Amino acid sequence: MGAPGSSATTTVTDLAASREFYVDVLGLTVTEEDDETIYLRSLEEFIHHNLVLRKGPVAAVAAFSYRVRTPEDLDRAVAFYRELGCRVERREDGFVKGIGDSVRVEDPLGFPYEFFYAVEHVERLAWRYDLHTPGALVRLDHFNQVTPDVPKAVRHYQDLGFRVTEDIQDADGVVYAAWMRRKPTVHDTATTGGDGPRMHHVAFATHEKHNILAICDKLGALRRSDAIERGPGRHGVSGNPVVPSWYTDASLVLDLDGNPQPVVARTDASEMAVTIGADGFSYTRKDDTEEYKLGNQL
Repeated sequence: MGAPGSSATTTVTDLAASREFYVDVLGLTVTEEDDETIYLRSLEEFIHHNLVLRKGPVAAVAAFSYRVRTPEDLDRAVAFYRELGCRVERREDGFVKGIGDSVRVEDPLGFPYEFFYAVEHVERLAWRYDLHTPGALVRLDHFNQVTPDVPKAVRHYQDLGFRVTEDIQDADGVVYAAWMRRKPTVHDTATTGGDGPRMHHVAFATHEKHNILAICDKLGALRRSDAIERGPGRHGVSGNPVVPSWYTDASLVLDLDGNPQPVVARTDASEMAVTIGADGFSYTRKDDTEEYKLGNQL
């Protein structure tokens, strides 16, 4: 897989409310739309879209999409997933507007993945400063997936060429989360240990951290502060705080027929129940008797 060129296709139950949030509040650009689907992109994107909102009966993810380096890589994707026994579909005209020959699969973890090469290019808005707001979103950065078996997920995505940049594991070798990349950034996808397959978030990057503050200010002024999980901060993983909902709250993902995938419960230990220090709040010195967990004030 190459980069850039990632997108997510989602289903939403209220298309008008979703449009208001992503366009009017967050400032994503509409490439095109109709009564059933809206295609959105960020300001520095030159492919047709980063995010697809499609009206449907349940809020879920229909595809995590990656662009490959050559048309022949689509043949390799078909062969790779069929050898694994996964369900594979291919459409020469694509599954969504703006993208040509595409392959969609249900990967071994139950996630819907899409691979494409041919794509419609659109106007890059990097120099359209009249469109740049204080909280401008400039590119799609990464996905965060929730799965009950993080080591299995890591092995599979390493087979696709991802490299692990960071992970969270304890002294007994239990892996709670892992961050992986294809392009030279912190990560392109992350797998956190919880009931799954589900999706926690699709992340967009800003130019500077003050842009994030502007987004939070805007949400607060619009009385949308319930959409803020927490404010800007840091932790030992990727420079941001470990968030409890990484392991507990997430959206469904769909199979290739558009049905929600069954959610499998995680049986390994949860990071929420242990102290390993990666959350930035827990004491980890060997002889400490007092412990602070996520949500406690120090």
